[in-house]
Amino acid sequence: MFQIENTIVSDEILENEFVCNLSACKGQCCIDGDAGAPLLEEEIAILDEIYDTVKPYLRPEGIDAIENLGKWVVGTDGEYETPLINGSECAYVIFDGKTALCAIEQAYNEGKLEYKKPISCHLYPIRIKEYSQFSAVNYHKWHICEDACSLGKELQVPVYKFLKAPLIRKYGEDWYSELETVATEWSKQSKK
Repeated sequence: MFQIENTIVSDEILENEFVCNLSACKGQCCIDGDAGAPLLEEEIAILDEIYDTVKPYLRPEGIDAIENLGKWVVGTDGEYETPLINGSECAYVIFDGKTALCAIEQAYNEGKLEYKKPISCHLYPIRIKEYSQFSAVNYHKWHICEDACSLGKELQVPVYKFLKAPLIRKYGEDWYSELETVATEWSKQSKK
């Protein structure tokens, strides 16, 4: 692990390779699991604000879940997250054929929103845990992402490079630049 500003970063984001392979996984991360996407406190206000713009993109079952549970919920761990449809898929998920997509991101892609999607979704497979003095930046392994790991290895793309845009969105250009410096040094050391 190493420190950048007030973050403690796992070496695994340098060591592991990853490129999302949507054609293989079909967006399984949006429909599997037992909890919604983690949300930052400031994102719950955003979800409240953008709902009317996102609603036309949603499936009827997503609308039902959101209108019955809320635009966001408090999970069993006490953290904010997106609601689920019948305890399964994210209420904001839509489908293009058999591929799960995000209604929020679809609205963003069509120029209807400035907010792309929850940062936890944008950063996946990185998960961030907030502590009082620092944030832990960790690599999350999930069996449904094996194809993404294989594609990342084939293309030789480390996790941190694949996630450059969301890492900059979360921490800024200077933070990412320092991460690249650490990665370069780490690469030199690992080749010795």
